[in-house]
Amino acid sequence: MTLFEDGLEAAVQKAFTRPAPKSAGAQMRYLVKQLKGTRAVAQMLRISQRTVERYVKDQIKKPRPDLAARLEREVKKRWQPQIRARAKERAATTGGIVIDTRARLGYTAPIGSTDQDRIRHLTVALPPQYAARLFDAQQQGATDQRLQEIAAEALKEVYFQDNGRRAGSLEEVRFTDIEHLEFEL
Repeated sequence: MTLFEDGLEAAVQKAFTRPAPKSAGAQMRYLVKQLKGTRAVAQMLRISQRTVERYVKDQIKKPRPDLAARLEREVKKRWQPQIRARAKERAATTGGIVIDTRARLGYTAPIGSTDQDRIRHLTVALPPQYAARLFDAQQQGATDQRLQEIAAEALKEVYFQDNGRRAGSLEEVRFTDIEHLEFEL
């Protein structure tokens, strides 16, 4: 995963109503139930089927750090799919999404304006159509660069142009050197 994907995923996970399983055995049992078998889980996690069975029976309790990270990521990816879908739908239709970032932002504008890139800390509420575009692009497997471009377009319209009330001749917003990025639904 990447910076934007992780940020969007963390925002959706805040909508969960119950915590995801914590122990390795519980996580493994959840995945076995979701994927309907130990073979599919073993292939997904790149471990043996016998190892999966031993985790399910709590014969092994503490996974290696790399396996623990993969296991947690896969469980959270599948946890509470209806609540996840409802949160995305709400953000894409009515609520919008809030982006909190500290990054280098600049823009391309006509000669005579101060378009110098500089570090800015912004917390901006983006309208629902941008939330929809971000989630659709993420669903289709867009790169982090594409998600960054969508966020830059949103910041251009909402922050720099104030929804068409100023800076109408602004051409492009540069959104680089991201130090911090967080989304809130």
